Amino acid sequence: MCSSRNTEFQPTRTWYEDADKYWKGVPSSVDGMLGGLEEVHGPDVRDSLAFVDKLKKDARLSLGTSYACDCGAGIGRVTKHFLTARFDKVDLVEQNSMFLETAASSYLKEEKEAGKVGGMFPVGLQQFTPVNGRYDVIWCQWVLSHLTDEDLVAFLGRCTEGLAPQGLICVKENVASRGYIVDSEDSSVTRASSVFEEIFRAAGMSVVAKAVQTDFPNGLFEVNMWALQPSQN
Repeated sequence: MCSSRNTEFQPTRTWYEDADKYWKGVPSSVDGMLGGLEEVHGPDVRDSLAFVDKLKKDARLSLGTSYACDCGAGIGRVTKHFLTARFDKVDLVEQNSMFLETAASSYLKEEKEAGKVGGMFPVGLQQFTPVNGRYDVIWCQWVLSHLTDEDLVAFLGRCTEGLAPQGLICVKENVASRGYIVDSEDSSVTRASSVFEEIFRAAGMSVVAKAVQTDFPNGLFEVNMWALQPSQN
């Protein structure tokens, strides 16, 4: 990995093309989705389930469980082991069409036949516009690092329109201790928690819950989870 720490983030002119090229070389497997760190799968799913369960119990939020959207879905690991356990139906958004083919033909075949999986959209998040008012939760995990700051603000704005009443955008991402850490190998940027929260505010979102992932191996980035809702004007 070739990375650098910066106080500002300036994406390359081929930022999205380089990321697309990188992921086209990744195997369509759970290990591939997790960058060779399959041991984080169990703790990841456990803490994501606990996070959503806490949101569901919060009387202030009145969170529905009809429809979720898995952004940056890959082959559907998060959908299979987490989202379909808490929501009636899940749509997948994934730029790499090969990953979605694996999801449809094998990895999520059972869930799809059971009606738990809805649409599969082969598009990058910088271009994705959700159906207006559809989703109780739009879940974004280990994918927003591939968006520029400007495109992330715009994406969150579009997602606001895709939320059902009382719906939430949930973000689960690696965080840096400060500033930005840019990885030129996979064309991604790891942001500090404070940077993320500044972007959330710029997109008109308020943080209603936050948690830190537990029990990951030493030496990995801290992982934060946020639940966001449109700010009240």
